[in-house]
This record gives sequence, C-alpha cells and structure tokens, in this order.
Amino acid sequence: MTPGNNGASTPEDDDPFGYLYADGQARGAQPPSGGYGYPNAVNRVRAVGERQYGQQAAQAPQQPGQTAAYGQVPQQAGYGQPNAHYQAPETTPGGAPTTRQAAHGGGGGGRGRGPNTKGLLIGAIAVVAAVVIGISVAMLGDDSENTGGDTGASSAPSADGSAEPSQSSSRQADDNADEAELPKIDAKALLLGGGATTASDISGAKADGGVYVTGFNVPGASVTWNVNGIPKKAQYRLYVNYGVPGKDADATLSVNGTAQTRPLNMKNFANAAEGDYEKGWTETWANVQLNKGTNTIKLSCEAGNQCDVNLDKLYLVKE
Repeated sequence: MTPGNNGASTPEDDDPFGYLYADGQARGAQPPSGGYGYPNAVNRVRAVGERQYGQQAAQAPQQPGQTAAYGQVPQQAGYGQPNAHYQAPETTPGGAPTTRQAAHGGGGGGRGRGPNTKGLLIGAIAVVAAVVIGISVAMLGDDSENTGGDTGASSAPSADGSAEPSQSSSRQADDNADEAELPKIDAKALLLGGGATTASDISGAKADGGVYVTGFNVPGASVTWNVNGIPKKAQYRLYVNYGVPGKDADATLSVNGTAQTRPLNMKNFANAAEGDYEKGWTETWANVQLNKGTNTIKLSCEAGNQCDVNLDKLYLVKE
C-alpha cells in the first residue's frame, strides 16, 4: 500500500454513520454493535429493568487514579450508602468545621437568632397589669355600693389624726340643733335697769309665781337677757309675753348691742278694755339674728316708744 493509496475501502468505513441514510444502507452500511451509535463503543446495552436504582454495577472496583473508559458509567454507591472514595473535608487538615458557628454576639440576625423573649415578657406584664387594674376598679365599685351610695363628703383625717366632720354629720348636727329646746326665761330672771322692777299684783301672768316686770313706762327703763347655748348662727324668733291696759304699746329691741330698725310691736291683741291689765295679757314676736353660743337681747323704752306695758317672760324658737 502506497502513501497515496490506503487500499480498498467500503462506504461504511468512509462514513461510520452511513447506515442512517438510504444510499449508505443501499451500499451495505450496518449500524454498529455499541450502544451509543458509534463504532467500537465499549458500553453495553442492558435489558430494561435489569439494573435497579441503588445497586452497584457488577464490575471490578475502580482503582484510585484510574480513569473510567469513555462511555463507561463510574461505579457509585447506592442512595443513602457511603461512598468508599468520598473523604469528608473536615478529616483533612484545614478542612471545614463540622458544626455551624453561632453568629457573633449570640443575638445577631440570620438563622442563628433565637426567639424574641423580651417582647413576650413585655406583653405578659401588660396583660397582668390590665387584670390587676380591672380587679381594683371592681373592688372600688363594690365598696361604694356597700356604703349605700353616700355621695356626701367623707371624713378626712387631719394631721393630728382627728377627722373633720362630713357634710352628712353637719346636717345631722343641724337637725339636732333644730330639735333641741332653745333657751327661755322668766321676767324676774332678767337684768333690770332704768327703774324697771318686779311685781305680782296683777293675776294672769304666766311666769313662775305670777311675777312680772313693771315700771317699764319710763324712758331708759330696760330688761336684758344674756342668752347662752345658741346651737348655731342662724335666724331665730323671739317671743315676748306681755300685758297692756287695753291700748297698744311698743319698745326698742336690740341684739348684741345693735338696735333693730323697727320697734317691737306690742299691740292690744287681746282686745282688753282700756285700763284692764288683767285681761290684756298676750304675746308678740320678732325675728332676730343670733350667733352660735352667747348673745345679748335687750328691750328698752326709748324716746318715741309707748311703753305702758308689763313684761312676763321671753323665749326663742327656730325660725
């Protein structure tokens, strides 16, 4: 065979894939016996189902450094089984660590961060505080109902430990003062002045022993009553028992040193005949403003008064 002549050749030798075409097949081209469609392939075709997943091929183990033939499937371990040729990186010097290191600080971001326990703790404290506040409000409401719903001011303790009276206590004290018997006095117990004197000649006087004040019909004559035991500052009604000889009279009324603008009216309310002192006993009244405790009430015969009158007794009532 010369360099320019390679000897006789066949179409299939010229074109290994000639069997794929009609003219190649006509010239006798045949497909190769290998499994990949090219001549002299080393792979062998297996029947369907012959090799199962996870099983090793029945071939001699490949030696380290040996390269598998072209087209040959390397020997592998089954799924889930260790590979004899695999070497973990952590077994080699300088290999990767076996466990994942936590992020720096222990509380950083990323997958290594734990649950937010601070937020959960704050939420739990808020719930407990709300429950305590609700219970306290309910207990306060129950206390107000148990006390009968009293809307009056409560007694607040002072610095020395005593308690100031409440509004309800003040009202109770006022009621007691109204019910208490106010002072009264017979004429003979009055402080007499200006020529006034006592007598008991005329019958019908209501004072103890029938004693009355006479001699009042003189300018400057007076009777004074130092009243003790007034329960509170208020307006009271002063009643005066007197007798006139069938004609009208009047007198000046002073309270705590101040004369009233109107004289005390002492008319002949009994309609007695003129000169009849015995039939002329009656009473009159006037409003007076008194302070709590002691007050001074005075009846006097001043200029311009008609003072022909006998005085029997004086007493107070609540206005």
